[in-house]
Amino acid sequence: MKILCIFLIFVLTVSCGPSVSQKKTKEDAGRKRECYLVRGACKSSCNSWEYIYNYCSTEPCCVVREYQKPVSKSINFTGDIL
Repeated sequence: MKILCIFLIFVLTVSCGPSVSQKKTKEDAGRKRECYLVRGACKSSCNSWEYIYNYCSTEPCCVVREYQKPVSKSINFTGDIL
């Protein structure tokens, strides 16, 4: 009898869970929040100086590329030169 009661509680809990549309809405909001956290914007298209980070529902999340200075290699000698 306890097993039947536990089974019925499980079935009712699973059947009354969130619908697919609520999950999709929550997922889209999470993607937009993630886009804003990386200083991006959800736009219809990205410019050439931006890259696509992920997709906010149907439009891309465009993030500006950061300028990186070229690394200069320095050569250190640790010995006697003849």
